[in-house]
Amino acid sequence: MKMLSGLRPDGSRSLAFFAVSFCTAFLSFTAPVAAKTLPPAAEFVQRLGDTALMSLTDKHLPRKTREERVRKILEDNFDVKAIGRFAIGPYWRQATGAQRKEYMKYFEDLIVETYTSRFEAYSGQTLKVYGARPSGDTDYIVDSKVLQKTAGPIELQWRVRKEDGGLRIVDVIVAGVSMSFTQRSDFMSVIQNEGGLEGLISSLRKRHEENRG
Repeated sequence: MKMLSGLRPDGSRSLAFFAVSFCTAFLSFTAPVAAKTLPPAAEFVQRLGDTALMSLTDKHLPRKTREERVRKILEDNFDVKAIGRFAIGPYWRQATGAQRKEYMKYFEDLIVETYTSRFEAYSGQTLKVYGARPSGDTDYIVDSKVLQKTAGPIELQWRVRKEDGGLRIVDVIVAGVSMSFTQRSDFMSVIQNEGGLEGLISSLRKRHEENRG
């Protein structure tokens, strides 16, 4: 996944990277060891891969149905709010309640729309999960590789956080590069060059409207 590298006013580059990265990672799943030997965080990623493969890759699935399933997978497995807050850094604290609500709406919508498009173009990638290790008091790093038919493997790590509601993914690290930090850098650039947080919200809104058009 380069998450959504370099979000321009139309949201194209940055959001494309986010989707390519997260989606390609769990399009399909094969585990190199028996599932019972995997730590809980690794099993969590395995289940995510299995669910995505079974419910999202049917070429005949209607777009609306695929979008609904993608949104459900995001809600169940990713801490989208935490990812969205981190992406705008200190501007989250400065934002009004209305700005936060609108930003999170378009942020989540854009992820769903882009994920849906990626799953429509599924071409048989597989994910191998090798295990998990603690990272701090609440996080785990799950190690894996994306295997591609026409290119070399991609090293992929998932940052999984233990929360009150269970495990949630809060970051994906591709070849050593954190997608959360990349997204934050992209959004900070838009905020600084496009009229503050309202400029970013406007960019996300425009991208959403283009997707719906």
